[in-house]
Amino acid sequence: MIRPEQVWQSKSEAAVTEQQEASEDAVMTRIGQAVILLHAGDREEARNRLGEIWSEIGEEGDSLHRCTLAHYMADAQDDPADELAWDLRALTAAAGVPGDGPHRDGRPAQREPHPAVRVFYPSLHLSLAADYVKLQRPEAARVHLARARAATGALSDDGYGNGVRAAIARLERRLAAEPGAGPRPFPEQSP
Repeated sequence: MIRPEQVWQSKSEAAVTEQQEASEDAVMTRIGQAVILLHAGDREEARNRLGEIWSEIGEEGDSLHRCTLAHYMADAQDDPADELAWDLRALTAAAGVPGDGPHRDGRPAQREPHPAVRVFYPSLHLSLAADYVKLQRPEAARVHLARARAATGALSDDGYGNGVRAAIARLERRLAAEPGAGPRPFPEQSP
């Protein structure tokens, strides 16, 4: 006899499978599922699942997949040095996402990030700045915070964009308030 919880579990598993099959990008779907676990507080399981996906796609896999996965894998780390290593992998992968190609006249184009990745840069640099703060390296944090601020032009005026801009401002204020911080390097701040 089939119990009700078995039916629910079968329907749930079928829905996940159907969602993956219907998705244009099953890897991103799997990353998203791991991120749901991460946001629900199951860091270990999220880390395990992201690690499995990383093993499958490897260092030479799709750059967008590697960037997204590494960015979230950093959030699943307990050690700030490990978090920094994953955020650096994310930034490296973002730089590898194919962008604009050569001009039609054959001249090499300036390398522009792919539009899908351009909006990641403020968050990627903000994450690195936060990592460096945790590791008590304020100068490195300021460098990445300035890069995050400079990249905010790619953000929309929506919840995500406004949230990233607000987080940048909070970290700028925190760094500016530190003893021995010297002159305020962020013109957006009032004296």
